[in-house]
Amino acid sequence: MQTDQYRGYTLWGHAILQEEDVLHQERFAGSGTIMRDSKVVVASGVLGVFDTDEDAESAGLSWCRAWVDSHG
Repeated sequence: MQTDQYRGYTLWGHAILQEEDVLHQERFAGSGTIMRDSKVVVASGVLGVFDTDEDAESAGLSWCRAWVDSHG
């Protein structure tokens, strides 16, 4: 899980381990959560499936920043 502070919000990028695919590779679903004052403001659904946990977390943080920019 990655976290960031952005425009007064706390952003979380999540990586959720998926079942191994037919090639026995681990895959990660990415999502994001936005909090303010210790309360959840909004959370995304699954944003996509990624090859690495870092890519999944980064996608979640990117979604969070875009949401804040469009609602701030």
